[in-house]
Amino acid sequence: MHVAMKAVFPVIIEQDEDGIYIASCPVLQGCHTYGRTVQEALANIKEAIEAHLEARMLMGDPVPDVRMVEVEVA
Repeated sequence: MHVAMKAVFPVIIEQDEDGIYIASCPVLQGCHTYGRTVQEALANIKEAIEAHLEARMLMGDPVPDVRMVEVEVA
């Protein structure tokens, strides 16, 4: 039986010069997508992260250990 694992990954959303929202997951190399709205970009990056993790599992690669840390800059 396959048991689903829940995980939280950081996502960065930026708007480009054409108004398109670019979403990326910085801890998963090459995992990025886009959308016409923030909501569409978030839905797309969620699918991209799921596909990325599934590919890692199929290849036997480990899932990165994600730790969120805030850094204060003056």
